[in-house]
Amino acid sequence: MGIEKYTSTEKKSTRDGFGAGMRELGRSNPDVVALCADLVGSLKIQTFIDENPERFVQVGIAEANMMGIAAGLATAGKVPFATTFANFATGRVYDQIRQSIAYSHKNVKICASHAGLTLGEDGATHQILEDLGMMKMLPGMTVINPADYNQTKAATIAIADHHGPVYLRFGRPSWPVFMSESEFQIGKAIVMNEGSDITVIATGHLLWHAVEATKELLSKGISVDLINIHTIKPLDEEAILKSVSKTGKCVVAEEHQRNGGLGESVAGLLARNNPAPMAMVAVNDSFGESGKPDQLLNKYGLGISDVLEACEKVL
Repeated sequence: MGIEKYTSTEKKSTRDGFGAGMRELGRSNPDVVALCADLVGSLKIQTFIDENPERFVQVGIAEANMMGIAAGLATAGKVPFATTFANFATGRVYDQIRQSIAYSHKNVKICASHAGLTLGEDGATHQILEDLGMMKMLPGMTVINPADYNQTKAATIAIADHHGPVYLRFGRPSWPVFMSESEFQIGKAIVMNEGSDITVIATGHLLWHAVEATKELLSKGISVDLINIHTIKPLDEEAILKSVSKTGKCVVAEEHQRNGGLGESVAGLLARNNPAPMAMVAVNDSFGESGKPDQLLNKYGLGISDVLEACEKVL
């Protein structure tokens, strides 16, 4: 069974998936501790706090301090989940993450909501589009960008058992729910449809656009290999190379800057192993602006039509 099984009957935000995962961890893993920089409601962790008040630290608007406290808790054997907006979880505290967490390979989970253009009305100052690149460059950092509610819930639970620093990225808007929780495994790509004409790789919110584009291409008789790359690092190189060696061409779609994102990682992989025609659906060296999520995705070239156009260009 291929792409036809990936349909959506409801919409939920990926940040709600994070909250659901934290609720389960609160009940199943006594070492999990949550920290937040004054954004409990936005991060959807109130249930975790209500059920485990002794395992929560409200740091306030002091994100650098939060990373230091998380590193200390990890040293003491806890599994700290440090939560805030993606812009504040990376750009504001990169030095603390590098020096206190990544360098000593601390078991800290940096959980970042409100990433990308789909943050919407909060505008360019909050719509970070550079975070995946910043975090994947840190040695030993695992970087995960799930596609929907179910996958975010599964990722949240999975990273608690993964030893080492993790950056988990998710978002604000209601988004189609179409993945299965059981399909998630850190570092393992999900082949959602097998084909022979073109490889389409997508991550995060853009995976849904890739699903819709794939269905359109299939209706035109174009055979598509569709791959869900939820783990940006470590990258499932084997799955990508296997697919592109078969199709000979590739499109990568992501809600991130073209520079430094998943597309750049895939391009480097192909350049080293199997050079092939390729296109990237990503923000092209630009900041965002205030607007509705769908309006912004279309304006900045991340719509379903943009995925189709990139595929047609490569074909």
